[in-house]
Amino acid sequence: MLVTLYTLITALTCVSGVTVVTQKPPVMTVRTGETASMDCNLGTVTKSGARWYKQIPGGVPQFAVKLYHTDSSPTYGSGFSSPKFTSTHQSHSDYRLIINNVEEGDSAVYYCNTWDSSVNEWAFGQGTKLMVTSSSLSPPVLTVFPPSSTELQSNEATLVCLSSQSGPFADVTWSAAGSPVSSGISTSTAVQKPDQTFQISSYLDIQTSDWNMDKVYTCKVSVGSQTAEKNINKSGCSTEE
Repeated sequence: MLVTLYTLITALTCVSGVTVVTQKPPVMTVRTGETASMDCNLGTVTKSGARWYKQIPGGVPQFAVKLYHTDSSPTYGSGFSSPKFTSTHQSHSDYRLIINNVEEGDSAVYYCNTWDSSVNEWAFGQGTKLMVTSSSLSPPVLTVFPPSSTELQSNEATLVCLSSQSGPFADVTWSAAGSPVSSGISTSTAVQKPDQTFQISSYLDIQTSDWNMDKVYTCKVSVGSQTAEKNINKSGCSTEE
């Protein structure tokens, strides 16, 4: 009976596919000098362990820490070490990444993954976005570009908001004539520049008729506790070719 039950569970696991790795919280903001803790549940995997990767927007994932429930201490990737980084486990499937004395450079997405031997696949969590803020964090610098004259010959056009900022994560919103806009927005991930600042671009699709009516559009960007906004309308700028 036990053999039959084990066979059934194994079959169902294979049918359902690779285990689901869950990370909490999805987003967290801490101030410099504080401690950031994020959790990872490996789902059905109990005989493997958790690996953590750090990824800055626009960069490649960096292996940071790995820990198996049988280990007495974590194993670290290049550039990562204790006591700055550490990992613990609460059970065979629950792990935690702890980052002590955080700095602005620790802002990144941290991914947890594990090896699911039942399907011979790596399983990744959805990531935890860590934003580290400080009183010295500069507000973003915004530049908003109007539609081109070519675009304005059609029914629709696009506004572009370019943000230069000190952190990799930002909350970008648009409004039209003071009312929030919820559709027609596309925002890129941050790209790190040689001076270690980050740049993002946000695009808003608008109706040419609204632009010609001189409606005021506002791009607002928040990076941690720092916020900047920029207005644009037809009468306030010249149309770019």
